Amino acid sequence: MSKKKKPDFENMSREERMKYEIAEELGLLDRVLEDGWKTLSAKETGRIGGLVTRRKREEQNR
Repeated sequence: MSKKKKPDFENMSREERMKYEIAEELGLLDRVLEDGWKTLSAKETGRIGGLVTRRKREEQNR
């Protein structure tokens, strides 16, 4: 049974939206939607977190 559900981007924080966008760029979004964030490895979640931090920093510097 699939839990796949489209996230509601309109009711999400900017950071949460960014997290989903990065997961999609890394090819992990299908797995996240199917089985949840808990199924990602520490390396994968660390990569997402690092990219979120980098993007937030870049936005501040603009």
